This record gives sequence, structure tokens and C-alpha cells, in this order.
Amino acid sequence: MKTLHRYLLRQILASLLMTLGVFTFVILLGNVLKEVLPLLVNRQASFAMVGEFVGLLIPYVWLYALPMSVLAGILLVFGRFSADHELTAARASGISLVSLSLPVLLLSLVLCGICALINLEIGPRCRKAYKDLRFQFLAELSSALLPERQFIRDFPGFIFYVGRNRMGNLEDILIVQNDAGGTVTKIRAERGRLEVDTTNSTFRLHLTGVRGVAISGTHEHVYERGDGALEVPINKQKRSTRRASLSDLTFQELLQEYREVQARLALPPPAGATNTTNAPTRESEIARERADVVSPIRVELHRKIALSFSCFGFALIGIPLGIRVQRRESNIGFAVALVLVVIYYAFILVGSSLETKPQYFPHLWMWLPNFLFQIVGASLLWRMNRGG
Repeated sequence: MKTLHRYLLRQILASLLMTLGVFTFVILLGNVLKEVLPLLVNRQASFAMVGEFVGLLIPYVWLYALPMSVLAGILLVFGRFSADHELTAARASGISLVSLSLPVLLLSLVLCGICALINLEIGPRCRKAYKDLRFQFLAELSSALLPERQFIRDFPGFIFYVGRNRMGNLEDILIVQNDAGGTVTKIRAERGRLEVDTTNSTFRLHLTGVRGVAISGTHEHVYERGDGALEVPINKQKRSTRRASLSDLTFQELLQEYREVQARLALPPPAGATNTTNAPTRESEIARERADVVSPIRVELHRKIALSFSCFGFALIGIPLGIRVQRRESNIGFAVALVLVVIYYAFILVGSSLETKPQYFPHLWMWLPNFLFQIVGASLLWRMNRGG
């Protein structure tokens, strides 16, 4: 019995490591091709820097790759185990399917603990560190975003032309600025110096020999001064979302955020406010803030915990399905695993889309696939154990 258990565990661990490598590579490939590889192709980043980027992405990728690998590995192993009639031989020896599967289910619980550690702590920290490192790296390359003798339109509201760019020391500068009021300002400067502010996601141009004209409708205003400074957002979208998203917060940080919001909503109305006039307004503000702030935090808290238990649900449903498939081919196991993964994460996506609608209890949607997979898996396993 122990020999059979060790054999199954060795097979599953080998398949788990193989599929983990495959899924990690596939998921990483999309991020690397989109964000990291262009820096390497343009010779803006070294191989060591790219390796650091990829290393920070791996723990975040394992949040999804590890449960998928558990499911695919179990489907492959039990499919071969059944196709080679090893399961028939084991049951003919008096070994029940439940006792045969018990070490595998215990292994899935251990993997749930690993997923929880990654999901609640390591993954968010690595993802945040990756975003900070990438932003800082791109900010340091801002001088490369102002190449020589080209019109640059990458910054909303600005057009830049630089005659010479020597490591941030600029010459022959032309700047066209369009503001929201319709005023067009054209600035020429003999020289300039580029300084990057990574904290505020901006760069500052210190200009000397400035001449310019401001055009508003039919009015023109010509001015000339010795020097000046211009502050430009490096990326307007990134500047507005510089604050860490909820998915990049650890479990403790999410709890602290949730408590602070709850404490703010529990504050009494301002002194002197009458109940008849301000009470309905205060209640509507609280309801709106619960929908906009409290509910998404609650959903993210439940999502992190629920995803940590996905390995057990995948293992419980993977054992009977692997036996039913009864195929040696790995492509069958991968296909079944992908279908189940799509079903599982479809519930997660539905719950996430409803995060600002607390009346639909979106945080409970995060647990629904776990309960569904565990109930169906336990039912199938029990029926097969009884010979059904």
C-alpha cells in the first residue's frame, strides 16, 4: 500500500513540475512579449535586467499556474493509471479508490498552503516590486523618449522636437503645448536639461534662452525670457493609477484598508447637522461609498482566500475525471484541464464584474467554483469507489 502511494505521489509530482513549467512559460510569455522583450530588442535593458523582471513576475504567475498544474498533473497520472489497468489491479487487491486517493488529496492541501502564502503575501509584493522597478527603469530612460531630430507626440498635450540630446542635455528645442482652453503655446529654447522625478511620475525640462508665442483664437502674445522650466507627465495614465491596485496589496494591507474605510463610514455626522435634512444625504453617501470602495475590497479579500483553496477542488474533481478519460495521451489531459480552468475562472470573473454591486453578493461568487468542484468531485469519487 505504501509502495503504491509513493509511486502515485512520484508520478504526480513529476507531472506537476512538468505542467508547472509549461503553464508558467505560457503565462509569462504574454507579459514578457508585451512589456519586457521590447526593452531588450531596443538594447535599452540588459539580460540581467530582463532576468530580474522575469524573476519578479514568476511568483505572481504561479497564483494561476500552480492550481492549473495540479489539475493537469492529476488528470494525466490517473488517466494513465486507469488506461494501463493499474487501477483495476489495485482494486482487485482490495484497495479502495478513496484510500488510493487520500495521499493525493493530502498533497493538494499542502499545495493549498503554498498557494495561500503566494497569493496572500509573496505574489502581491513581487507584482508591486515589478511595477515599481519597471516604472523606475522607464523613467530613467526618459531621455531616450526625446530622440534627436524627431517630432515626439507621445505625451498628451505636447509636441517636442530636439536637435541634440546628449544624456539629457538638450539643444535646439521646440515645444508646442495645447491646453484645455484652446490656447496653443509655441516655445523655442537654445538649451535644456532633463531631470526625472520618479516619485511624481514626471520629468522636468530646465530651459535657457526661451522665446515663445501664445496663440488664443485671434490673439497672440509674444514673450521672451532668459530661462524657464516645464513639467511634463511621463505617462498620464500611469500617473493617475500610480497608487497600488487592490490586487497588488497583501492580505494584511487589504485588511487595514478595509478597517480604515469601515471606520470612516462609521463616523458621526458633523456637529450641528440636523437629522431631517442631512440624514438621507449621509445614508446615500455611505451607500455609494460602500459600493465604490468597501465592496471591491471585500471581494478582493475573498478572492485571495478562495483562490488559495483551488488546488483541493481541482484535485478532488481531477481524480474521477482522469479515470473516466482513460487516455495515455497528454493532449487529452491538457484539453480537459483547460476546460475546467475556464469554468472555474468564469465564476471569478463574474464576481469581479459585480464588485460594485453588493446587492448581488459578489464576494460569495468567489467561493462558488470551489464548492461546485468539491461537491461534484466528491460525488463522482464516491460513486466510483462504490463501483458506479
